[in-house]
Amino acid sequence: MAAPLTLLLIVAVTIRAVLYRSSLAELIAERVEVVSPITAWKRVIEGLALLDLGVSPYSGDVFHETPLIIYLFHFLVDYAEITFMLADVITAVALYFAVRDYNKKVFRKQKFALEADRYPHDCLELIRRPKEMFYIPLKVAMFYLLNPFTILSCVAKSTCGLNNAVISLFILTTIKGNVLLSAVFLCLATYQSIYPLTLCAPAMLYLMQHQFIPVNFRRVSFWWFVTQYLFMFLGSLLVLTCLSFFLLGSWDYMSSVYGFILSVPDLTPNIGLFWYFFAEMFEHFRLFFLCVFQINVFFYTIPLSIKLKEHPVFLMFMQLAVISIFKSYPTVGDTALYLAFLPVWGHLHRFLRNIFLVSCVLLACSALFPVLWHLWIYAGSANSNFYYAITLLFNVAQILLVSDYFYAFLRREHHLTSGLYLKKKDGSEATLVLK
Repeated sequence: MAAPLTLLLIVAVTIRAVLYRSSLAELIAERVEVVSPITAWKRVIEGLALLDLGVSPYSGDVFHETPLIIYLFHFLVDYAEITFMLADVITAVALYFAVRDYNKKVFRKQKFALEADRYPHDCLELIRRPKEMFYIPLKVAMFYLLNPFTILSCVAKSTCGLNNAVISLFILTTIKGNVLLSAVFLCLATYQSIYPLTLCAPAMLYLMQHQFIPVNFRRVSFWWFVTQYLFMFLGSLLVLTCLSFFLLGSWDYMSSVYGFILSVPDLTPNIGLFWYFFAEMFEHFRLFFLCVFQINVFFYTIPLSIKLKEHPVFLMFMQLAVISIFKSYPTVGDTALYLAFLPVWGHLHRFLRNIFLVSCVLLACSALFPVLWHLWIYAGSANSNFYYAITLLFNVAQILLVSDYFYAFLRREHHLTSGLYLKKKDGSEATLVLK
């Protein structure tokens, strides 16, 4: 598998290098679907210019990335293109090894269940085969590296690519079972954009499974592990926060980065749900709906964790999708990260209900984004309602996609315990309904 992966990396880097040298690079860097007020490279350059002049980059309303990002590019600004390509390579390789190790664990667990005769005989066709699982890690790397969303994000030099690299390293270290590195990389991801905090639940559930610690609130071992993980996480976060203070000499970045993410003062159009809604909002209702929208990202963590506590990797996938859809300043780079996991759930295709329709809608929306933007901003023959309509449709399609996979996953798990061909008491065929 080393040769196909190496070839894939070479092809992906070549595509990005060619696009960097093309006239499309500047156009892509201005697209609101690809960059946001937080991740835009233009804003990083302006922050660096202020830093070189001895002025705090957070003194105005231009730069909203974290201090570590600006100091990273203070040294690497001349190698920015290589840095962003390397971030994509790290993400793909980390996902490749994470999925490979996860598949090994799934196959081992499945083998033990077969030997113990835990599966009904009529659902043996649902059992995953080693041959079909062998190429899944490569498909995941391919889905990430060759996804147009990822390529556009890299060519635009969106810092979203760096966030994806950190999250992928968090996923890899979690699946490897390394508690300390998992907490450190989760801390880095949270430090960058707050929302990855919701990944703490699937990480702890997976690591407790790895160490054979039962998820039971009455067990001392459960609370001891939670305390250890949170201590490492919060300790790392404290170190990063203090390091940022020492680099800048002030706490200005707190309001400019985290306050900006949570209060959503910049209503530049993007592929998210916030900008149009709050542009039309009466000011005295703003705080209430802002809390509702922001809580929405974190709210799903508890019910999903309860339902999927035995399947923390699928829970991780669900949480990444929720973050991508409901965060305040999303870009297509966020979407690309969770879409890379779709090959892992390829065995669910027989239970998906709307996959063709949703795929067509996502493709159509991706094509219509620049068209409606041009009609609104340049041609003047449309208005913001047109652009927000396609944004809303794009997010609805993502919600349908994720809920469809959620339904398919739960249905397969139900069949593995109750049998594939369900019957009512009168002998007629039963229909499975997700409630």
